[in-house]
Amino acid sequence: MSDTGAAGRGIRLGADQRLAWLRLIRSENVGPVTFRALVNRYGGAEAALAALPELAARGGSKRAIRITSPAVAEAELATAERLGARFVCLGEPDFPPSLRAADGAPPVIAIMGSAETLCRSSVAIVGARNASLAGIKFARHLAFELGKAGFSTVSGVARGIDAAAHEASLDSGTVGVFAGGLDKPYPSENKPLMRRIVDSGGCLVSEMPFGWEPRAVDFPRRNRVVAGLALGLVVVEAAMRSGSLISARLAGELGRLVFAVPGSPLDPRAAGTNRLLKEGAIIVTEAADIVDALRPLDERMAPGRRLDVEEPAAERDEAVSATERERIIEALGPTPVAVDDIIDHTGASPGAVQLTLLELDLAGRLERHSDGRVSLAS
Repeated sequence: MSDTGAAGRGIRLGADQRLAWLRLIRSENVGPVTFRALVNRYGGAEAALAALPELAARGGSKRAIRITSPAVAEAELATAERLGARFVCLGEPDFPPSLRAADGAPPVIAIMGSAETLCRSSVAIVGARNASLAGIKFARHLAFELGKAGFSTVSGVARGIDAAAHEASLDSGTVGVFAGGLDKPYPSENKPLMRRIVDSGGCLVSEMPFGWEPRAVDFPRRNRVVAGLALGLVVVEAAMRSGSLISARLAGELGRLVFAVPGSPLDPRAAGTNRLLKEGAIIVTEAADIVDALRPLDERMAPGRRLDVEEPAAERDEAVSATERERIIEALGPTPVAVDDIIDHTGASPGAVQLTLLELDLAGRLERHSDGRVSLAS
């Protein structure tokens, strides 16, 4: 491995390590939090892959867990290369620092375009797909002015506000995040815009596999990446049941600043943004409102936490007795609870609780919530 790369600090994975990381994150029941726990416990993705069957069985799985084969992962790597994309892993130089610092950061992302734009300080701009002309005009104004102030723009390449923000920041740098694979853009009408983003030096990003058609449940996951890539998130227009409000909630959970543009009480597309303002979001009437609030964060922005690459963990061989495991499982139910509360209630060691949760997760019996709490899967 070499310590090269202009976009940031870190260590590049070797080809075999990258293949193992891709296999692990694409395997059944392995999400970002589980991936991190596995790699840190077993010291590397290859060892974690070997441990999956036993862990899932101890968690109560009634069948063999599906592990992505080397051939399937190699085919996805070949697809990425053919389309001019590549994979970047958590801890590598080109992995965006802001996203790296976010809880539950995806361990592997596919990117197409410039990693330099991806790693710059950025602001997320989101809003209604059926945006008003005034909303679109203001989103363009914000993106353009933020670009002049040195910030790139992040959004979800959707209709309306997203598309307006991307278009206005093509010259200053913009990042589009997909809910599906990079070869499955949505909506299809924005394909020319996506091409322009890459051609102008911007970047397209997805944590989903190539060939993955976006589903409704994938968009909140996409929104979390949008929020994680930025120092702050601006909602321009949003109805009361808008996905943009989910983005705002996720941004708040990640410790990002949340901004909202006020609108007429008579316009349903402003109901969500006005509610955000009532709940404490920062009001935006000009780009300077965002720049002034984010500049101190931008200047203090640390590289962030990163996953130790192939680093053995001292806890990897810790055993959990059958009685202890049963006590931990009994403490769980359909209502989400904090992991610290499980530790306090059961008297089990943190390592025992984390290992049991890992086993349940791989068996498909655990649900992890965005705020770090856990519950038994329904």
